[in-house]
Amino acid sequence: MEKKNLSELTNEELKIEKKELKRRKILNATLIGFLAGIFFIGIVASIYKKNALGIVPMLIPLFLIYRLVNNSKKEKELEKLLKERNLN
Repeated sequence: MEKKNLSELTNEELKIEKKELKRRKILNATLIGFLAGIFFIGIVASIYKKNALGIVPMLIPLFLIYRLVNNSKKEKELEKLLKERNLN
């Protein structure tokens, strides 16, 4: 099934996308919190232990958080379209 442009979707399809958007937002927030926890635990461990892995592995959670936050372009477009069609 190929993806349609959001402006080509019907009102019913937009409502379905809205439900999926809500689920994705909750999942993204959970993942960001989990990754932030990993980052801070790693920072604390590297401060208190001299033989800890260091700061380099902590860049991976930061990169993943950055990707999750910047992946919201489609979400913003969907919210704008929902507002235009008064489907909120």
